[in-house]
Amino acid sequence: MKYRILGEPMPVVVCDVDAGESMITERGSMVWMSPNMEMSTNAGGGLGKAFGRMFSGESLFQNVYTAQGGPGMIAFASSFPGSIRALEISPDRPVVVQKSGFLASERGVEMSIFFQKRAAAGFFGGEGFIMQKLSGRGIAFLEVDGYAVEYDLAPGQSLVVDTGNLCMMDATCSVDVQMVKGVKNMLFGGEGVFNTVVTGPGRVVLQTMPVSGVAAALAPFFPTGNK
Repeated sequence: MKYRILGEPMPVVVCDVDAGESMITERGSMVWMSPNMEMSTNAGGGLGKAFGRMFSGESLFQNVYTAQGGPGMIAFASSFPGSIRALEISPDRPVVVQKSGFLASERGVEMSIFFQKRAAAGFFGGEGFIMQKLSGRGIAFLEVDGYAVEYDLAPGQSLVVDTGNLCMMDATCSVDVQMVKGVKNMLFGGEGVFNTVVTGPGRVVLQTMPVSGVAAALAPFFPTGNK
């Protein structure tokens, strides 16, 4: 499979696949394709995995697109202004991504639930208890809200991240939260009460414009319905 990512900040990834090769998407993100791409919808590993995907922010069913009779082409578009990041998934390097971060992948990539091990991180870290874990082998494409910035953390090295700005991390990383110091900072600093702390070793991808941040910024401009 060959691919090219076009059109930021409203990006699309165009994939050229060989005959018999398949691509998977969870949310109907296909925007155009060649006529010989055949779609089939299934539970992707049974009802257990299907419900797991649902709890991690995706749909119950997977759409599988397969090139029939020759090479094919298919394109998947992001649902929010930002970036599309291609990741090479391998059995020794699974990754954890934010809810609804998965866009599409080769068929060898498997999605499962990732539970936050620490209750505080689940409640206050901005990512929730349940995230998505991508394992197996193949290329996966992620939706990034805004621009993607990548860091490689050494063992024990940490990064403090504002709520909602964590897009992806290697499964070797851990997540915790820390409280903003000082009552005045909490009340008047505009950064909230908690920050997410990501600790290595592993790769971390951050996003500059989370959907939650955009919603909070726009909320004052929408009528509340009260006159």
